Amino acid sequence: MEALYENIVQLELGQIIMWLVGGLLIYLAIRHDMEPTLLLPMGFGAILVNLPNSGAVAEEGVLTTLYNAGIANELFPLLLFIGIGAMIDFGPILSNPKLMLFGAAAQFGIFFTMCLASIFFPINDAASIGIIGAADGPTAIVVANLLKSDYMGAIMVAAYSYMALVPIIQPPVIRLLTTKKERMIRMPYKPAAISKKTRILFPIVITVLAGLVAPDSVALVGFLMFGNLIRECGVLNSLSETAQKVLANLITIFLGITIASQMQAEKFLQPETLLILGLGLFAFVFDTAGGVLFAKLLNIFLKEKINPMIGAAGISAFPMAGRIVHKMGIKEDPQNFLLMQSMGVNVSGQIASVIAGGLILQFFG
Repeated sequence: MEALYENIVQLELGQIIMWLVGGLLIYLAIRHDMEPTLLLPMGFGAILVNLPNSGAVAEEGVLTTLYNAGIANELFPLLLFIGIGAMIDFGPILSNPKLMLFGAAAQFGIFFTMCLASIFFPINDAASIGIIGAADGPTAIVVANLLKSDYMGAIMVAAYSYMALVPIIQPPVIRLLTTKKERMIRMPYKPAAISKKTRILFPIVITVLAGLVAPDSVALVGFLMFGNLIRECGVLNSLSETAQKVLANLITIFLGITIASQMQAEKFLQPETLLILGLGLFAFVFDTAGGVLFAKLLNIFLKEKINPMIGAAGISAFPMAGRIVHKMGIKEDPQNFLLMQSMGVNVSGQIASVIAGGLILQFFG
């Protein structure tokens, strides 16, 4: 009984605030269905680690053990990439390779934000903060960990939170930068026949090229492409299905609750955290804007116009960003189907964000 009273007396205001933060994440997951497999474990974990003398984050606590075993050595994010790779169909970009340009253009915010963040933080932390704009949690974890950032918790939370908030953040940015006429541009999908050999060679070739350009990206790109090779080889269908569903969901749950181990009040409730969250949002918005503005620039020279909204799908939040662009197109014109084009840009953004992370590691690692 005495120990119970001691715990209550040791309860601090910061811990109660983090309970509210955890409650908000749980609310968004359940009430608004925002990435529930991620936000719900993060929210519950935030409450778990902010109980006085919580055994979950003790020296040998379960979350500390999971963090050391799965995040400190990048194991969880890399395993998750196998599942993501198995989900991706590269058919749309193989049919229309120019869509890869939009994935590259949508990484502008990463490097712009890195330069801005370097005013406030050392370059390793600034580079880690910039990668938040990719809306790619696994890449953000790997980059921040390898660059030994002092703000791992804030960076991980920002990266995954903005991934979940894609449906809220992107539409206003897209509408601000486009006219109704531009949003109504139709883009008939003209699929090309892609041979099985091409689909099998694509992940292998991309891995080799990425490894030659940015060797530090090999693990990131390699695990993503390995997952896709499992999908496309045609002889591992049950393994592909397991990677897409069981592996991806299990690792996402572990990631969410383990990330929460870095959300202890004394670490998280700092002025730097708010600044990182703000810079991460800035990166995210400018990545979206970069893709849209690049499409508008191309339209100056093209006879067959591109719907500039598809440029926003060049961030790495797969498949949310692609679906949002498709839904916005349908809202403007019920006959305007942009799903295949936006998904093509979205998967190219997945590749581009991983390569961007590898380049950052190459320069600053």
